[in-house]
Amino acid sequence: MTQITLLPLLVRLWRDRRGQDLVEYALMAGFVAVAAGAIMPNVSTSISTIFSEIGSVMTVAANQGS
Repeated sequence: MTQITLLPLLVRLWRDRRGQDLVEYALMAGFVAVAAGAIMPNVSTSISTIFSEIGSVMTVAANQGS
């Protein structure tokens, strides 16, 4: 892409707010999980397993979409 056609695309992506809430909730869930893992060490292995499973599901979904 040339710089002329890239600029409108970047402006559109910058102004697009769809999915913002989902990202914020995911970050909040991550912070809560880290805090829970720090406070209760025996929970940290369960949290790690859950996030690993979420990551693998998201990787499969991303590969199917492309």
